[in-house]
Amino acid sequence: MLLRLAQDPQLFLIVAIAFVIAITLHEASHALVATWLGDDLPRLQGRVTLNPLRHLDFLGTVMILIASFGWGRPVLVNPYRLRFGSHRGMALVAAAGPASNVALALVLAPVARELASGSGTDLITVAVVLIIQLNLFLAVFNLIPLPPLDGFSVLIGLVPRDAANRLDGFRRYGPGLLIGLFLLIAIVPGATGIISGPVLGATRLLLGG
Repeated sequence: MLLRLAQDPQLFLIVAIAFVIAITLHEASHALVATWLGDDLPRLQGRVTLNPLRHLDFLGTVMILIASFGWGRPVLVNPYRLRFGSHRGMALVAAAGPASNVALALVLAPVARELASGSGTDLITVAVVLIIQLNLFLAVFNLIPLPPLDGFSVLIGLVPRDAANRLDGFRRYGPGLLIGLFLLIAIVPGATGIISGPVLGATRLLLGG
């Protein structure tokens, strides 16, 4: 990504802005749904906002520059204050992040189609399409059912209580599992296609391609 910055500053800026938008919306949606469900901790921490500075993580932002992928600062939630029980409540909070990214992609799809038809400049069209793709990518990646990703919390909310309690114990292995996932994506040929394939397919579908 740093090499790309030197070669194409405009593309770098578009990607960076797209990630900031996607991450901000994702984390703010977690905070908003947690607040709706009865936990005021995200509100007290100032996370119920679309101010990117409240949601960006330093290391995650640096990784955007280095690897074209980053993450936001996790929203702290007290699951025992959520309506519908801790497991189902956390599942709803977790699902809100990816759902918001998909929603933004759906909203921007007709805009991208209109721009691609000739009513917008190439740069603006590329920017909107990239925002759609990165939001879909963030949604798909986060729905992988491994801790600490959102998909794991959604899975726990869908299974019976006994199974949920057993699965909950795997959260302690989250950092190691996430590192292993990144290594798998980086080392195994074609592993990125597991995520990029659905994203590119969904993008073509939304854009009518």
